[in-house]
Amino acid sequence: MSTTMFPKLCLAVAIAGTALSAQAQEVIRLGNLKLAHFGAVSYIKEIAPQCGIKIEERTFAKGLDVMQAIIAGELDVGATASEAAIAGRANGTPIYIVAGFAKGGAQLVARPDAGIKSVKDLKGKKVGVTRGGIQEVLLAAELGQNGLTSSDSPGKDVQLIYLAYPDLNQALLGKNLDAIMQTEPQSSQAINKGFGVGVMKPYDTPIGEPVRTLVMTEKFYKENRPVAEKFMRCFVQATKTFIETKGAAEKYVTETIFKGQISKEDFNDAIGNSPYSFDITPEHIQITTDTMYKYGVGRMAKPPVAKDFVKTDLLDLAKKSLNVK
Repeated sequence: MSTTMFPKLCLAVAIAGTALSAQAQEVIRLGNLKLAHFGAVSYIKEIAPQCGIKIEERTFAKGLDVMQAIIAGELDVGATASEAAIAGRANGTPIYIVAGFAKGGAQLVARPDAGIKSVKDLKGKKVGVTRGGIQEVLLAAELGQNGLTSSDSPGKDVQLIYLAYPDLNQALLGKNLDAIMQTEPQSSQAINKGFGVGVMKPYDTPIGEPVRTLVMTEKFYKENRPVAEKFMRCFVQATKTFIETKGAAEKYVTETIFKGQISKEDFNDAIGNSPYSFDITPEHIQITTDTMYKYGVGRMAKPPVAKDFVKTDLLDLAKKSLNVK
């Protein structure tokens, strides 16, 4: 090799190295849950190359686990229910809520032979719920406004049994519980398979329909702005696709995410109760925060102020660039 070629080779290697480094910086670490209404968030990784990014998705059992991974520095973005984001922020997790990606997603389901027709009928019953989930917040609010007390030990009006989402269905099927406050698609599955009956959708509390939240670490939001903007455009595009093309959403969720474990009917019923969306407001998060604090969900010594950590500027910019109203 000639000495004149050597500097050119070094320059080429340096340029290639810089390009690879820049490309590596555009890998976004995403935490998600395996639920029907979290499907559009998962779909981001499928269209990510078109957005100029790469998504590394990790699936967790519940939103609080996503928060723990963020605290450990393992994620840049996470999909959670609002209560996990709120409790995380209250405990010092450096996150911002940047969008909402689904609404609703909760249902009170009873055993067919339990004689439960309303929330008041839960008195003297065993009710299952996932600890720390938005369903626990909604259940607490429903019991409270119906004058019922609850505890995870006997002695109150309602005895709470804390189980993971899949285990709630199994406990109801095995008649170990009288009712469950369940997420989707598990609540629709319980009803469609006949071992549960729908009692009510708990949206008559001050929270209304809970909004699932997309969160970013403060570091990612502040220090990787161009990449964060690309991610948010990809989120809006993925969600827009799922809202406008129901067949694509159904196919992806039933076949790719659940691998045939849920039916078309389960999916349609689940999304009917937890539609995909984009938006979030500080007002909604503040009401949810106040309700959590009132009923002691999330164990917050000092509840956070929503306007301090709900940041929708990236979402607004992405929606405008894609002409999404």
